[in-house]
Amino acid sequence: MNRLKNNHIVIAVDGSENSRRAVTYVGELLGGLKGFTVTLLHVIHAPEEDFFSSPQERERWVKSGRKKVERWIAEYRDMLIAGGVDAGEVSIRTVERDGPSLARLILAEMTFLEAGTIVVGRQGLSRKEEFLFGSVSKQIVSHARNCTVWVVQ
Repeated sequence: MNRLKNNHIVIAVDGSENSRRAVTYVGELLGGLKGFTVTLLHVIHAPEEDFFSSPQERERWVKSGRKKVERWIAEYRDMLIAGGVDAGEVSIRTVERDGPSLARLILAEMTFLEAGTIVVGRQGLSRKEEFLFGSVSKQIVSHARNCTVWVVQ
């Protein structure tokens, strides 16, 4: 059984304003405190293989997505450091994973990293949208086990 590191915080991010708020929140909360590590995590949830006409097309799609991610995730890292989080304690992890649900992929990465806390931004979906499409933050809260979940609005 993996032992979770309660001082390791994973912030699941995308390019949204909700992610920016989550990063800002963690920076303000932890800025200047010692003993915490923070991983900015982005999961590239690529469409199935048969969505693309060739493996090369799929690879181009993933590569293009990674370039976009690199821009804003570096900005998030800078925000944490500017907030007082030690630069040596902030890491970036971008992974491509296949699976049925983005929430489950994020939780699998969190387990892999042995982090004790996951932070997500709330999408702000209407009740109707949340019913139809689901909510990543709601699914993470529902399926997370043996860890702390912070949902930042």
